[in-house]
Amino acid sequence: MFRKFAIALSLWAAPALAQDVTTYTLDNGMDVVVIEDHRAPVVTHMVWYRSGSADEPVGESGVAHFLEHLLFKATENMESGELSDTVAANGGSDNAFTSYDYTAYFQRVAADRLPLMMQMEADRMNNLILTPGDIETERQVILEERNMRVDNSPSALAREQLRSVQYMNHRYGVPIIGWRHEMEALDMDDALSFYDLYYSPNNAILVVAGDVDPAQVRALADEYYGVIPAEENLPERIRSQEPPQTAARRLTYIDERVSQPYLVRSYLAPERDSGAQETAAALVYLAELLGGSPFSSDLGIALQFDTNTAIYTGAGYSGMSLDDTTFSISVAPAADVSLSDAEAAMDQVLTDFLANDIDPERIDAIRTQLRASEIYARDNVDGLANRYGAALSQGLTVQDVQDWPTILENVTAEDIKAAAELVLDDRKSVTMWVAASQEAAQ
Repeated sequence: MFRKFAIALSLWAAPALAQDVTTYTLDNGMDVVVIEDHRAPVVTHMVWYRSGSADEPVGESGVAHFLEHLLFKATENMESGELSDTVAANGGSDNAFTSYDYTAYFQRVAADRLPLMMQMEADRMNNLILTPGDIETERQVILEERNMRVDNSPSALAREQLRSVQYMNHRYGVPIIGWRHEMEALDMDDALSFYDLYYSPNNAILVVAGDVDPAQVRALADEYYGVIPAEENLPERIRSQEPPQTAARRLTYIDERVSQPYLVRSYLAPERDSGAQETAAALVYLAELLGGSPFSSDLGIALQFDTNTAIYTGAGYSGMSLDDTTFSISVAPAADVSLSDAEAAMDQVLTDFLANDIDPERIDAIRTQLRASEIYARDNVDGLANRYGAALSQGLTVQDVQDWPTILENVTAEDIKAAAELVLDDRKSVTMWVAASQEAAQ
């Protein structure tokens, strides 16, 4: 049965194109989301699997990302690389990406090529064929990717250490790409066991966005994906959770390649939960108030302008996460300021923020900024496909996505203060200093 959801933007009191979103579930358990946008004869076709690096077996870190690479190899009906070659030959683009909570594959092509995309994507959902050569080749590829993106980047290595300390029990403390020593041991059995269990229609979300008709999409989905049997042994998505964090933690990362010392404070924070997104919305405002624009944020004004303590300040929060996420604050001290003094100045800003009232005009300015961002987001069909796919793979619903703008609009100063009191708790924090030498880490 079709369920139509119209994203009503009238609540934003601004002109925008409404998006028609249709959802249904195939008999084999595959969820389908169709987003209509008829302004151009193109379509984005995505398949999201509710399995990412945090779902990997212990000792096999990196296997989700490894499998993402291997899915571009041969199937029973396609040669290795044929899918991407076909997309390119049709003037389109394709790729894939892995996160903690999902792995997603997409193609952007002319709308009349949608049946071909479904045929090929459904084929590699069920008919992947791997060879020992594929395993050896792609293992070297992902190891080199780790070299380039992580091992050659002091900041990336530092972030790995920070997350591993922040998460004492949860798999979010393990890097998405994997720990090198475990990546080196990944084999055919690791890849195929993950594939056979998780790459099934009842663990997948099909998102089709663009110049399409929902009834036609359903017919195609039934034809290509509906014939794939559900995985009867798909486990319930239960992960090890964080115990109460009751002690502040600290670490210092030294790497001679660091050109600018800096410090990061990371707090465990709640994510957007289905039907309960209000705290997450307040944390979006808190990040802007503390470390958004240096010209208007508390950290920027106090440390970069009033005292010349820092050359950079920032705060970050992303509520899109299946389990607890993080709220972070960063400061890069000026040349003549120590990390110790910079941290003390940062702490004073946080203390003052918690003690003082928030100027209503600042909240209104952020509200206007977020309102515009939400409206512009609806004008990007690829962005909408990503928004819905990520949400559904991380425990949210279509209704949650459509409620989010209203929830953002209704955040109050009291909500922000309550969220700040909840999250800015040193007992749930990790503070990291990053410097080129021990002498610089003072």
